[in-house]
Amino acid sequence: MSTTNPSPLWQPSAEGIAQAQVTKFQAWAAERHGAPADGGYAALHRWSVDELDTFWKAVTEWFDVRFSTPYARVLGDRAMPGAEWFPGGTLNYAEHALRAAEIRADEPALLYVDETHESVPVTWSDLRRQVGSLAAELRALGVRPGDRVSGYLPNIPEAVVALLATAAVGGVWTSCAPDFGARSVLDRFQQVEPVVLFAVDGYRYGGKEHDRRDTVAELRRELPTLNAVVHIPLLGTQAPEDALEWSALTSADVEPVFEQVPFDHPLWVLYSSGTTGLPKAIVQSQGGILVEHLKQLGLHCDLGPEDRFFWYTSTGWMMWNFLVSGLLTGTTIVLYDGSPGYPDTGAQWRIAERTGATLFGTSAAYVMACRKAEVHPSRDFDLARVRCVATTGSPLPPDGFRWLHDEVREDLWIASVSGGTDVCSCFAGAVPTLPVYIGELQAAGLGTDLQSWDPSGKPLTDEVGELVVTNPMPSMPIRFWNDPDGSRYHDSYFDTYPGVWRHGDWITVTSRGSVVIHGRSDSTLNRQGVRMGSADIYEAVERLPEIKESLVIGVEQPDGGYWMPLFVHLAPGAVLDEDLLNRIKGTIREQLSPRHVPDEVIEVPGVPHTLTGKRIEVPVKRLLQGASMEKAVNVGSVDNVELLRFYEKLARERG
Repeated sequence: MSTTNPSPLWQPSAEGIAQAQVTKFQAWAAERHGAPADGGYAALHRWSVDELDTFWKAVTEWFDVRFSTPYARVLGDRAMPGAEWFPGGTLNYAEHALRAAEIRADEPALLYVDETHESVPVTWSDLRRQVGSLAAELRALGVRPGDRVSGYLPNIPEAVVALLATAAVGGVWTSCAPDFGARSVLDRFQQVEPVVLFAVDGYRYGGKEHDRRDTVAELRRELPTLNAVVHIPLLGTQAPEDALEWSALTSADVEPVFEQVPFDHPLWVLYSSGTTGLPKAIVQSQGGILVEHLKQLGLHCDLGPEDRFFWYTSTGWMMWNFLVSGLLTGTTIVLYDGSPGYPDTGAQWRIAERTGATLFGTSAAYVMACRKAEVHPSRDFDLARVRCVATTGSPLPPDGFRWLHDEVREDLWIASVSGGTDVCSCFAGAVPTLPVYIGELQAAGLGTDLQSWDPSGKPLTDEVGELVVTNPMPSMPIRFWNDPDGSRYHDSYFDTYPGVWRHGDWITVTSRGSVVIHGRSDSTLNRQGVRMGSADIYEAVERLPEIKESLVIGVEQPDGGYWMPLFVHLAPGAVLDEDLLNRIKGTIREQLSPRHVPDEVIEVPGVPHTLTGKRIEVPVKRLLQGASMEKAVNVGSVDNVELLRFYEKLARERG
């Protein structure tokens, strides 16, 4: 990694820097809390990790977090795992999410968009009223603080209302998208034993209706803890006779009653992709999510009441929870329920245009698909209101940065961000006052002591190392469900460097303070002692028009050798002939290094993904090392199990 200073792709204007919330916060924190007044973001970040308690106290004051019972101190115990935040303090997440209803009752809190791409608003007052009505009904059904409430729902307003009503009563929310099959949902929900299930009769995707009533019936049979099922007729069907009607539970005009819960009271359960074993059931707290998301959305994403926040996501991905938290900053959030590319690849740009989105978040894969399909966003859509395009899910390749800059707008803030379900937030990414360099995340987040470490725990600059976080973050899991001694939680993050969070990504922290993500460290390629991230290879190979998608695996062999195959899923009509083979190898050799050139290039019928769209590298590696399907992967977490059988068969044939 070069330490030279390339020219930035984008620079914030002097006016933009002055107007940014993070600039105003820094000046205020300098006056009130001893933060550095000068030195810009780098100085503020250093202070935020050196003076962790003071920084988080300042965040709660700046955003007017309402503690109904005052906290004794910011950090009772800062050891990881098990850091204790704001002990003694009580509050409620949903109360903060609905605060804007007090002053902007008739303005939209939600804009709901389906595949017609027409938006339907839900006002702040109506959102608050529905939450009040549903919270009262949940209490009447016997839901008490700590009880789990589940949703088998697409990205629709009812899902937001159900989450907020659950949080209002102190319940614990958990959700799956309706494209998850019954086994995948049960692998998740059976762990947490919900007492209520909100479920749609089906959903629309890609112009087709998908009936899910049989799946819902199976969920009901297999979840014996359910006391009530609430039917949401997205496809217009009648409720089963023993189910409750959504409309009946949300029609009353009732002021919401917000249960005041301890800061570390569970808010929701998210699930890791669960590529091996049961998905990890990750529990995050009401207070931890509240303050982390206020910081992330208010300071890093620079969101406020004038903004419209659209992120393409589903209820089975942490980005949906992150999107809902846009309400905390008084922002109007855009909920899109449908295919990301229907009726054409430009669909998400059309939604951004029609909803007046100011921050549009999507996947790096979507950006690259638009580039390949020769979509021209600025030519075909009015995107004047879009200030920022943010991407996550996988590293945004350099070509993606250039394409956004050229095809959307030269004066576009491009925020590639990286975090994880594990913290439901970002470790590094958006900073409105810093330049954007091609292929780089702008900086580590405030309050996050992000570092790159070598195997002995020595920090690295301008070199590839493990992504670690050396101080606690409020949104780190309070625990995993069904992990009574905490061993699974400990082994997931703290077994490599005791007391330090190791995330499992390879990163470079540059001497400028920016961050480059290279891919997962647990599926990292290691040729002749040189470590390489898979993302670098995908970025190079998938520029070739014949390559639809690729998967590279490094397999340690029993004899001490190392086999690195590249699997390619070809575009329709393409043939893996000698010419294409030579171009693939030549591209990798020239753009990366001879060490990156694979040992074999193998055509495959497709690349398997998790249900949240991530390429499955580690389970394929295990299959190629001879593990059985049952031991290599949790099949319920895979989008197409049949694709995995190809790799299993290949391993058998290779002996």
